[in-house]
Amino acid sequence: MKIIPAVDIKKGRCVRLSQGLADQETVYSDDPVAMACHWDEEGASLIHIVDLDGAFEGQPANAEIVKNIIYNSSVDIQVGGGIRNLNTIEKYINAGAYRVILGTIAQKEPEFVAKACKEFPGKIIVGIDARDGNVAIKGWVEVSNQRATDLAKELESCGVSGYVFTDIACDGMLQGPNLKSIKEFAKNTKLPVIASGGVGKLKDIDNLLALETDGVEGIITGKALYDKKFTYAQTLELLNHHAN
Repeated sequence: MKIIPAVDIKKGRCVRLSQGLADQETVYSDDPVAMACHWDEEGASLIHIVDLDGAFEGQPANAEIVKNIIYNSSVDIQVGGGIRNLNTIEKYINAGAYRVILGTIAQKEPEFVAKACKEFPGKIIVGIDARDGNVAIKGWVEVSNQRATDLAKELESCGVSGYVFTDIACDGMLQGPNLKSIKEFAKNTKLPVIASGGVGKLKDIDNLLALETDGVEGIITGKALYDKKFTYAQTLELLNHHAN
C-alpha cells in the first residue's frame, strides 16, 4: 500500500479544487516543483501530478512544469491531465514519468487505451472519476451514462496496469471517502486500484487501508495534507502499523 501526495497544477500554481470545480480553488504554492520535492523529502515513494488546465482544455498546459517535477524528484511520478494522444504519452515517459494516467479518452476511445498499452507496456493507468457511480469526463464537467464499474471491466483486457478511482462528490471536501463506492469499484476489477477523494483525517486513511484485501493498493491525499489536518510522517506511521 502507498500513501500518495497529490500536486494539482493550475495556471502554473499548486492548487486544490473542491468537487473538481474550476472556480472552487485554493492556491497552496506558486512553485509546484518545490512542492513535489517537499513530498519527496517527506518520504513519499510515489507522487500524483495532475495538469488541471490540461484536463479542462483537453491538451497539456503545464507540461514543462510536470517535466521539471520529474527531473527534480528522486521518486516515482504518475501524471495525468489532458493526455489524449500517443505523442504526449511518449514525451512524458521519455522525460521519466513512472506512469501516465488516461482519463477522458479512456471513456471516449477504449481502443486508444489498448493501443497505448501495447506501445508503452506497464506504463498506462486509467483514471476513472465517478459521480453517483457514473463516469465523469472532461475535467468532471460532463457525466456520462456509463457505470464506472462497467468501464473498468471493459478496459481490463486492454492491458492497463490499474486504476485511479475518484468519487467526485467527496473530492476536496475533507468529509471522508465514499468507502462503499471504492470497495464496490475495487471488487469489480482484478486490477490494482488507487483510491482518491475525501481524505480529511487520519481515520480516513485507516479506513482505506482496511480495503487492501479488496484490491486497493494506494491512497491519494491532497487537501488534508495541505491544510495540515495531519502530516505525511503520520500517514507513514499508520501504514507501518497496518503492515505489522
